Amino acid sequence: MSQTANLWLYFVVVFGVIALPGLDMAFVMGSSMLGGRRSGMAAVGGIIAGGFCHLCMGALGVAVVLQCWPPLFRIMLLAGAAYIAWMGYSLLRSDSIFHPAPGAEAMADAVIFRRALTTSLLNPKAYIFMLAIFPQFLKPGQGPLWVQSGVLGGITALTQLGVYGALAYAASGASGWFAAHPAAATVAARVMGALLILTAVLSASQAWIMP
Repeated sequence: MSQTANLWLYFVVVFGVIALPGLDMAFVMGSSMLGGRRSGMAAVGGIIAGGFCHLCMGALGVAVVLQCWPPLFRIMLLAGAAYIAWMGYSLLRSDSIFHPAPGAEAMADAVIFRRALTTSLLNPKAYIFMLAIFPQFLKPGQGPLWVQSGVLGGITALTQLGVYGALAYAASGASGWFAAHPAAATVAARVMGALLILTAVLSASQAWIMP
């Protein structure tokens, strides 16, 4: 397979992975609905920064360590599941997550960025991707591996920006509608909270069934 075909195939795979609903997507959507486009893009920036951290960890061999010592990988999966469950529980308990009380201020962009970065670093899907999929697109005979990793990382970041950026702009338009329909906002918060808790349960189950 040529290098160009390899990169296009990687883009298709990455796009499919990113487009699947998950923790990163839920965080971007929630941030956009609560704080508008600016907050949503701050969340997107944090997710992309987390992706580069995953890339660096893989390049430094941390991914190999996780693969060679499964207990550490299990701990990271459980930590991610606990964080997801906490976010879901917070949504279930909140009546105003998508329609803040009058006078309430949205979180600062830096806070949203840090939380999005934490969300990305604790996302089990990212580690599975780095361990099982990413190495398949590194070709030893097609140049230095660090250059190839950088190119693949750039494709990943641009794809995240496109998918999550579009989602942030679309979801930010719903904030006004939720403000006018508080009952619907409460239902949306409950549904998202339940989905996050379900995601946490599935992630935890993956950790426990690992050999």
